[in-house]
Amino acid sequence: MIQLATPEIWFVCGSQHLYGEEALKEVVQNARAVAVGLYESQKIPLKITFKALLTTPDEIRALMLEANGNVNCAGLMLWMHTFSPSKMWIAGLSSLQKPFCHLHTQFNRDLPWETIDMDFMNLNQAAHGDREAGFLHSRMRLGRKVVVGHWRDPEVQDRLAAWTRAVRGWHDLQGAKFARFGDNMRNVAVTEGDKVAFEMRFGAAVNGYGVGDLVQKVNFVSEAAVDALCAEYERLYEVGRELQADGARHEELRDGARIELGMRAFLEEGGFKGFTTSFEDLHGLKQLPGLAVQRLMADGYGFGGEGDWKTAILLRAMKVMDAGLPGGTSFMEDYTYHLSPSGHQVLGSHMLEVCPSISDAKPKLEIHPLGIGGKADPVRLVFNAHPGSAINASLVDMGNRFRLIVNEVEVVTHPELPKLPVARAVWECKPDFKTACAAWIYAGGAHHTGFSYGVTAEIMEDFAEIAGIELVVIDDDTRLRELKTELRQNDLYYVLAQGLRN
Repeated sequence: MIQLATPEIWFVCGSQHLYGEEALKEVVQNARAVAVGLYESQKIPLKITFKALLTTPDEIRALMLEANGNVNCAGLMLWMHTFSPSKMWIAGLSSLQKPFCHLHTQFNRDLPWETIDMDFMNLNQAAHGDREAGFLHSRMRLGRKVVVGHWRDPEVQDRLAAWTRAVRGWHDLQGAKFARFGDNMRNVAVTEGDKVAFEMRFGAAVNGYGVGDLVQKVNFVSEAAVDALCAEYERLYEVGRELQADGARHEELRDGARIELGMRAFLEEGGFKGFTTSFEDLHGLKQLPGLAVQRLMADGYGFGGEGDWKTAILLRAMKVMDAGLPGGTSFMEDYTYHLSPSGHQVLGSHMLEVCPSISDAKPKLEIHPLGIGGKADPVRLVFNAHPGSAINASLVDMGNRFRLIVNEVEVVTHPELPKLPVARAVWECKPDFKTACAAWIYAGGAHHTGFSYGVTAEIMEDFAEIAGIELVVIDDDTRLRELKTELRQNDLYYVLAQGLRN
């Protein structure tokens, strides 16, 4: 994946000098063993580094400031092995700008019933210390994730892994750049938004570039580079007969290859992690970029159609969170419905731009007419998405806040679609089609989404917590009456939330 950093999580243990130096030495040994054990579980995608045992306010504040300034530190994992009076943590946590997770565990799994004494009790009192820490975190209104259970418990490690993936996605956005080729589709509301507020909240910058800047890169591509890329297409995909080297429309495949190479050059030279295009703004390009966008997404770039920069950024974050997991992640759109009495389904697709990472087989590379954009027929990859559990996610600007909507879905097999020349997925919504669609519409979810098999609702919940944004999850437990009440209460909460922090 392009520009995929591998930052680390700092494991920090809290205690005090009340119990003597020998006790603190044992605390350090235990904390280091927990950090190493979590990393060696291979479930957590980032390195867990034991950073320090903190026992004084000055130590705590100094480490928090160090974390803020260390670009390789993505977040902190906190554990109060013994008892760490939480007033010591106020100055440090007030300064901390990185996300943190509170791990409520203890070194030993079982109590040594026959030998337990007060020395053991004084040393192993996370049940005491973590409650003290938890009060302070809540009193300071600090967003965090709390994970409870023994550190060797697979479920505990899974929950820590989910948080770590969310942290990685967040870390990747800090200072990230996204390019908009052209503007938003005219008269569309949901793809608009406040880019200044977005950068203040998420740390990612979005700027516009003329399509002519892209065209310059496309026109500069050499014929030798086009030859090499077309040969790569032949190796990776089932290339339609007419697009092959001796086919009647091979030159149009070469046009698609030039666009891909030009876009790659532009994005690489600018250090961008994602981009948007618009079929209403293609001056100088021979085709609407289809194949190019699909392949760039497969390499990890975020993308949004019709100038949808919020979805481009969301998709990049989801790609990073998904790294190393099976299934794939793609730009998507809820396109049309199958409303049979035997079961309601969604057909998801887009004009051209669905990522081949979700394909169930070797994609076909084809060329077909496109009724919008006013350009030549574009080349594209055609395939079905594979069955499995997935999520559909939308990030929208509600004016005074950003809202992340997540729907859990089940992708299913479907009849052949011989006359639909685009990549597609068919899924069934949770808890059911009618409830899910109504909930999505009540919440203001967009038609463009980030679609992923690897990223879960829990990961997205952790991401929303880190970002400090509203989250709406539509799953098996969703009831419309309760969801409407939740949305009304959220409107009030986000007006008052800043005052509640004092």
